[in-house]
Amino acid sequence: MIILFWILLVAAVSGVVAELKRDLMMLQQNSYYNNRYTNWLRESGDTTSAWRIVGLVVFFFSLCRFATPVAGMALMGIFGIATALKLGFAKYKKPLVWTPRARRIYAVAAILMMLAIGIAVVAAADATGRFYYAAATATACYCASHIFLLAANMLLRPVEKAINRRYINDAADRLRSMPDLKIIGITGSYGKTSTKHFLHRILSEHFDTLMTPGSYNTTLGVVRTVRELMKPYNEVFIVEMGAKNPGDIREICDLVHPAMGIVTAVGPQHLESFGSIEAVQRTKFELVDALPADGVAFVNDDFEYIASRPVDNVRCDRYSCHDAAGALWTADGIAYAPDGTNFTVHGPEGFALTLQTRLLGEANISDLLAAVAAAHTLGVPDEKIRYAVAQIQPVEHRLSIRRTPGGLTVIDDAYNSNPVGSRMAMEVLGGMKGGRRVVITPGMIELGDRQHELNAVLGRHIAANADIAIIVGRYNREAITEGIEAAAVAGCETHTVDTFAEAQTLLTNIARAGDVVLYENDLPDTFK
Repeated sequence: MIILFWILLVAAVSGVVAELKRDLMMLQQNSYYNNRYTNWLRESGDTTSAWRIVGLVVFFFSLCRFATPVAGMALMGIFGIATALKLGFAKYKKPLVWTPRARRIYAVAAILMMLAIGIAVVAAADATGRFYYAAATATACYCASHIFLLAANMLLRPVEKAINRRYINDAADRLRSMPDLKIIGITGSYGKTSTKHFLHRILSEHFDTLMTPGSYNTTLGVVRTVRELMKPYNEVFIVEMGAKNPGDIREICDLVHPAMGIVTAVGPQHLESFGSIEAVQRTKFELVDALPADGVAFVNDDFEYIASRPVDNVRCDRYSCHDAAGALWTADGIAYAPDGTNFTVHGPEGFALTLQTRLLGEANISDLLAAVAAAHTLGVPDEKIRYAVAQIQPVEHRLSIRRTPGGLTVIDDAYNSNPVGSRMAMEVLGGMKGGRRVVITPGMIELGDRQHELNAVLGRHIAANADIAIIVGRYNREAITEGIEAAAVAGCETHTVDTFAEAQTLLTNIARAGDVVLYENDLPDTFK
């Protein structure tokens, strides 16, 4: 009997182990901020999900007077195994990354759970009761796993601050030891990652250039880049600067002290954390405000909240794809084709450079314009700029294009989506000739009070540029379909599905050679 109890106890605990890992993944996706995580819990309804309600039912049934210890433990063991199997086979877009911080939080949360189980065991009167109470407490811990995770994160806050400060100071010392290093900061509501890649490719023709990799756009991401990737012979360091709260960019600037800055966009992104577009504007311009008197800023006047924002602390070169009044750098003659785009850059003192790129979309041309302006200012020769731009490959999942063996042209814009980028992506789709134009999208996220409004606008763009629309998930379904219907454009066939797997199956059934398919955005696990 003791062996059976051990087996059932391990089975019950296995469900808690698996659930705590999933909870940690969601905390990590919310940047380890307890307030963002609790907001997600509230919006997602995860604390009262069907599976957790089943767990509560199992817990209370097992404690009922008519439930024997063996029956109760068997029920809790079955539930634990079922939970572990369910979560073990689940697939996530952004799975948990076992960083040292993640391991510390998991370990402390597990210790807190073991303490709770230990107290229950001590309260038992005999061996059977100890197993029974331990399994019951483990099931209760599953139902309240969020509380243990939040408590562990809070307890570790002083430890994390001390560790981070040590890493930050070390990175600052390394940067101070390289006084000739040219540091360029790039920020914006969208477009900063693409601009970073484009600028890195161009500058690498003339300088030994390092950029922050991937989405390392936080202070600690920059710190990690400096400590792990920077070499004494690097000449230029391109720093992508992301922000979800006021002060985030200023904190990065205080570390790296950029001499040049690029602001790609100010738009309604992350409004849930910023609260207003004015707060977004102030935060993005923390980069410009931090530049030294002899520095230079490049800002995108195609955005109202950039064009209207005066800059008087530093030289400010404004750029635009729409020939906005006051823009020093412009792009015109933009012509799209399935193999890329041709356009001409105009700059100060009669500068004009005609370029060809494999990239599609005005958003990419805008980002290239900023990169070309910065490269020219740093002294990169025109021929090197022209060669580099022609060689630039589309950033994965950002309006990259490929052809399938079945004759489909696929435009991949799945990494992220925003009001400006999605409109431009739809315009690129609308400009494609030949077969039918298909868009697959779950819509846009993190738009605060304008979530419904802006996704309805996306629906109108879809109606104007697509022949077939496949709307994925329920998060923005109503808004997008409302926009499509409001556009009153004949010929846009609309389908709704719950998952991307269903969308792919539907596409397989309806697609034919010559069709063009646009994947616009993919929701992270937080929003699924």
